[in-house]
Amino acid sequence: MSKEWLRQRKKDPYYRKAKQEGLRSRATFKLEEVNERVHIIRRGDRVLDLGAAPGGWSQYSIGTVGDKGLVVAVDMVAMPPIPGVHFIQGDIEDPSVIEKVLAISKEYDAVVSDIAPHLSGNRVYDRGRSLALAWMVMGLAVKVLSPGGSALVKMFQGDEVVELKEEFGSHFGSIDHLKPRSSSKSSSEIFILFRGFRRRLEG
Repeated sequence: MSKEWLRQRKKDPYYRKAKQEGLRSRATFKLEEVNERVHIIRRGDRVLDLGAAPGGWSQYSIGTVGDKGLVVAVDMVAMPPIPGVHFIQGDIEDPSVIEKVLAISKEYDAVVSDIAPHLSGNRVYDRGRSLALAWMVMGLAVKVLSPGGSALVKMFQGDEVVELKEEFGSHFGSIDHLKPRSSSKSSSEIFILFRGFRRRLEG
């Protein structure tokens, strides 16, 4: 991390607010803003948070679903515990990880993911990696979502978004694009929201 990056980070109002409120990540505000607009996570829901570390989205989700809800977080990177959140360390493409996810709950009302690739500086390559990660997330989402459920996945803007929508759109009633105010202005990230899950894929 460069000194300039750290300096800009400290000037970021969402970063400062996250620190003041004891949140794991400024990314918490992205999910909060999306949920206030479209209500994909409600009290009592079962939420699967993929690529969860450091835990900002899981923190928000468990506070939203309450005691009668469920939050399962998955990441390859270890994450300090969050009260009420079930954490699974591993790769979401690993069948044993998927088995653990389904052992906790056979279905989920929402699958959310803030996963992004490590940036190389090559925009074409980075968009391709972003698509690959989003594909992985949605591949799992269509296996675990309950009827009517939602999936929220991050991607970089580009033609790759169309590919993702074409592959998985038929499983959902609607698809929207969202750009939270708390997303960095210099970032090309957007969030694709799939709503109204229609059917599950077995296996």
